[in-house]
Amino acid sequence: MVLSAVSACLAAERPNILVVMVDDMGFSDVGCYGGEIRTPNLDNLAENGIRYTAMHNTAKCYPSRASLMTGVYFQRTDREFSNTATIGEVLRPVGYHTFWSGKHHAKFIPTTRGFDRFYGLVGGACNFWNPGGTPRPGETEAARKSSASWVVDGEFQKDYSPQDKNWYATDAITDTALKWLKETDDGKPFFLYLAYTAPHYPLHAWPGDIAKYEGMYDGGYDAIREARYKRQLEMGLFDAETAPLSEATPKVPWNELSPEEKKKEIRRMEIYAAMIDRVDQNLGRVFDHLKATGKFENTLVLFLSDNGACAQQPTKFKGDTSGEMGGVNSFPTVGPSWANVSNTPFRFYKQDSYEGGINTPMIAHWPKGIRQQGVFCREACHLIDLMPTCMELAAAAYPGESPTPDVKPPDGVSLVPTFSGDVLKRAKPLFWEFGGGAAVQEGRMKLVRKKKWELYDLSKDRTETVNLAFQRPELAAKMEADWNAWFTECSGEDFADAKARREAAKKAKKKRKGGA
Repeated sequence: MVLSAVSACLAAERPNILVVMVDDMGFSDVGCYGGEIRTPNLDNLAENGIRYTAMHNTAKCYPSRASLMTGVYFQRTDREFSNTATIGEVLRPVGYHTFWSGKHHAKFIPTTRGFDRFYGLVGGACNFWNPGGTPRPGETEAARKSSASWVVDGEFQKDYSPQDKNWYATDAITDTALKWLKETDDGKPFFLYLAYTAPHYPLHAWPGDIAKYEGMYDGGYDAIREARYKRQLEMGLFDAETAPLSEATPKVPWNELSPEEKKKEIRRMEIYAAMIDRVDQNLGRVFDHLKATGKFENTLVLFLSDNGACAQQPTKFKGDTSGEMGGVNSFPTVGPSWANVSNTPFRFYKQDSYEGGINTPMIAHWPKGIRQQGVFCREACHLIDLMPTCMELAAAAYPGESPTPDVKPPDGVSLVPTFSGDVLKRAKPLFWEFGGGAAVQEGRMKLVRKKKWELYDLSKDRTETVNLAFQRPELAAKMEADWNAWFTECSGEDFADAKARREAAKKAKKKRKGGA
């Protein structure tokens, strides 16, 4: 009985934790980061909490998700979270309910790694109306299908075709999470990870949501980008002298598009905006439930994106795409020019280690624990910091119930000091590596590579417009050496060897497919 009383006391003091991750959303899309998209629920969180201006992901979906969930750089693990502990495995032993609804870019089911419940996509992307290939009632066409699966009631469903014609992925992810919260209203704290697939391609949205944005993007790329930047300056996100608007990189300038091309481009962005709008609506439903049950005041909400906006226009998925844009038989993408707008004021995109690829908006809101309201945190942060943050708030021990022996501790630091405006005590630089991209940030200096290493002073050039590598070659060389040492320490191999091994594996895979 004494133990029960202590547990109840701890449960009452420790916060619920709600982590919301959206997919392929740019830095400036939501209203409180300069966007014109209607996100009143997120804007309200920002007005009453903290907006982070230098929070970072890994530039790609699956590494970001692994780093968030384990607290380690992806270079130490893999898509299956090998040799790690998950937030679920750390928080569940200290009395937390652990829920995960939405995307899981791996192969295992999270209920095998510390989560009480999981529902959602196991893979990279899917049709928002019908993830499977079987037509729903009343439809004659099959949805455009991907290789991803859904897990429903703890079971893989390779061809998951919901029979409800009102099924839409963003809504279903929220419906399931709300169901769990209602079923487990027992006084114990919860950790809920809402991993929305929006606004990742294919661009699918409810017609009513799309209608809200008709005409909004008629002015084209430059007009929207410049308006966003102006709002960012006005709200104090950036200073024009230290964060000049980077050069626009449209694939084809707006004034060179034909009327028909402009019409299609406008429609892409209207649908994209509607998808983010829908996420905000669904978060409003979650917040309303927490308020109605008296839990909102002691719930830490963290909202962020897994990488910068996506410039890719994939063609590998097979199927019928002749339907109206935004519907079940369409597969539109936002494209590079609008992605450049989404990442305002930065340049480059998802997969790049420049700020346009790795800088995510992040909002932190917790009425009982964050006294600051409407402030900015300009500390350099990373997804690896979320595990230490959750551990501190939950009074949890690492590695919890992880089945892996000798798990290395998290690479990150707790963000709790930032909740009261204090400075983080980070002893080591921050690092990035994905594909051809790489970066290291030490204090205000950042070394970044796409093809060749470039050096930027982020205190004076937040948008990476003036390369200092030739002016400060010794510093660039030192930081490159630090990056190489980090990569070897994490992965156990030299980067050049790792790159050669990856390229050989890709060639072998391509050869196997060609011979099949």
